[in-house]
Amino acid sequence: MAERSTAAVDVADNGGDEPLTASADKAEQATADGVADIAKRDTTAREEPADIAETGTHVSPRTSSPPELHSGHKLARRYRLEECVTRLDGFSSWRAVDEKLRRAVGVHLLPADHPRARSVLAAARSSALLGDPRFVQVLDAVEENDLVYVVHEWLPDATELTALLAVSSLEAHDAYQMVSQISFAMAAAHREGLAHLRLTPSAVLRTSTGQWRIRGLAVNAALRGITSDTPQRTDTEAIGALLYAALTQRWPYENDAYGLSGLPKGVGLIAPDQVRAGVHRGLAELAMRALANDGATASRQEPACTTPEDLVKAIGEMPKIRPPEPAFTAPPDYQRTTYQQGPFGRPAGPGVTQAVPTPPPPLQSRTGKALKWAVSALLIAALGLGSWQLADALMNRNDNPDKSEHTQTTDNSVKGPTKPPTGPVSISAAQDFDPFGDNSEKPADIGKAYDNDPDSYWQTDFYKGAEFGNLKPGLGIVLDLGKSQRVGKVTVSFVGDTTVELRAASADASTRPTSFSAFQEQAKGSGTSVTLRPDKTLKSRYLLVWLTKLPLTEDGTYRGRVKDIKITS
Repeated sequence: MAERSTAAVDVADNGGDEPLTASADKAEQATADGVADIAKRDTTAREEPADIAETGTHVSPRTSSPPELHSGHKLARRYRLEECVTRLDGFSSWRAVDEKLRRAVGVHLLPADHPRARSVLAAARSSALLGDPRFVQVLDAVEENDLVYVVHEWLPDATELTALLAVSSLEAHDAYQMVSQISFAMAAAHREGLAHLRLTPSAVLRTSTGQWRIRGLAVNAALRGITSDTPQRTDTEAIGALLYAALTQRWPYENDAYGLSGLPKGVGLIAPDQVRAGVHRGLAELAMRALANDGATASRQEPACTTPEDLVKAIGEMPKIRPPEPAFTAPPDYQRTTYQQGPFGRPAGPGVTQAVPTPPPPLQSRTGKALKWAVSALLIAALGLGSWQLADALMNRNDNPDKSEHTQTTDNSVKGPTKPPTGPVSISAAQDFDPFGDNSEKPADIGKAYDNDPDSYWQTDFYKGAEFGNLKPGLGIVLDLGKSQRVGKVTVSFVGDTTVELRAASADASTRPTSFSAFQEQAKGSGTSVTLRPDKTLKSRYLLVWLTKLPLTEDGTYRGRVKDIKITS
């Protein structure tokens, strides 16, 4: 079987260190994420399940052979199977190619008569309706020719958390970003009635832009028959386990899992800062609050976090963790030039100091003296000619006193560079932009931000701190100018002193970017009326008005309120 990929096909794993399939005569003891032991598997089964859920109940299917497919097989005359990544429990997972859109995709396959086929289809379709970009998206869910298959995104630039932790633990800022983005995403999913139930390190991906994505929402659990009576508690404890592993590079239970060593036997759940030195105290306590069912760490006695919403609130109460300062890199050693190394470019021998010959006085040779006389003669001639021309000009001026000293040219040609004409630039459309939150911020009122009505405004949700309660670095409005245009300045009016940045997409962007990294900073300022002027010529179709610090409102919370936006070329 081909080596498993780190892209977005969901790989069924046995804690990261077991083979994909096991022999029929092997009886194996598995654990639910190290939380609860389960009975030994049936040694008469043709294939063993690859793993058991971290929490919840695993429903063993009746014996069902996986579809007999091979590389090169096409589904719906469109999806060409390339590599089988997983084959177990009566289903298989593949890396495939969407020949219509010419992109890589992932595919889960199982027979239509499989006992979990109905639940897999239902889970996939529910997940697709969520449409949250923080999750790996389900693209298709089909029953066809006695097969059920689910097609989803494949992220070639993403790295599993499993692979990251195999190298080292995460820095405090990276761990903070991970737990923040995952908690926000799962809170949004649970508000729509969706649970993950199998949120393991292999289900969490970090993209090349630093964003964290979750794969297998609802589908992974349905494929393995995992259910739970307390789905919010299950997912919250899973997030706590991920944070614990990210801080310590250890799995927070006694059994090894996902390539990580478990905790020492018999000591129970101990705080991350007791496992590894230098762990961020606030993150360590957050992990314990999510993991410990009785709630508190000994130091602070905070209540337990039992839902993703609880985690979101707890993160909002934490001080913001900033990225580490870049390490100082010493300049390279000074390299001598060929001239300094001695004759013919060869360096002098060690310990040998070569005398530098004293250059002769300048222009002391016969040729040099002749050159000096020639230059002197030219200077004298130039001075004489200049004096004569000056005297002639003064005489002509005295001879023509009636001529006006101030004349106007009738030549209409413009000399020198001209500035392009300035004028208002109209905004054809706008959209709220919240990539680090729940991806939505009062979209219904977005038109009030540029309707030329001083009494109306678009406002953000309320936050418990000026910097968005330390939940995210900012949010804003993406402005669509209809086409790529020159932008001279952008004037933004606010209710209350607000800190804002002007960012712009590249001049050749023809569709609205969806990632924050696609917008480059052009200018910034603060106040109630801020004029943002780019330092250099700016041409773009998509501008981002990005709020980074909010004013205090009359109700004691912090909100951003944009009254008007005007753009001139």
